[in-house]
Amino acid sequence: MVRPRSKVRHPPLAPSVDVMTIATADLYDERGDELDSVSLQFLDLGGRTAFDGPVRTVRCHRDNGLVKQVLSTPGDGAVLVIDGAGSLESALVGDLIAASAVRNGWAGIIVHGAIRDRAAIAALPLGVKALGSNPRTSAKNDVGEVDVHVTISAVVFTPGKHVWADADGILVER
Repeated sequence: MVRPRSKVRHPPLAPSVDVMTIATADLYDERGDELDSVSLQFLDLGGRTAFDGPVRTVRCHRDNGLVKQVLSTPGDGAVLVIDGAGSLESALVGDLIAASAVRNGWAGIIVHGAIRDRAAIAALPLGVKALGSNPRTSAKNDVGEVDVHVTISAVVFTPGKHVWADADGILVER
């Protein structure tokens, strides 16, 4: 079934989302012993390259039902880290889910997997990092786990810890 496409309406930036004011390189110079750096290279695909906030997580494989649920709740400036096991077989985030994240005050999304609707997502005031894109949609069976420790490239993301992302990469509190 083909989803009818309408013109993308860009939601206003939620008032609780602040713009990141320190570069990850400078932050690492200041606090390196307290931080882990993700060595895996992610693409910057959102309208904001630099973003940070408290970590929230979803672990799922080719099913974005929980991602949609979480991003439709108040984000309060948090960053959702999605562990899709690095799969590029289907997208875990599209333009509608990303627009919901903006409306609900999320600072960003880090996807260890694929997104879709790259052009529309690039126009949103949202940080989005992912491994790539695929137009294929995911299942919506709500299979996965929310707010659990996830490990990406030997770095553990713990809900509540702080994450920073910019063009240089991703840092997270230990």
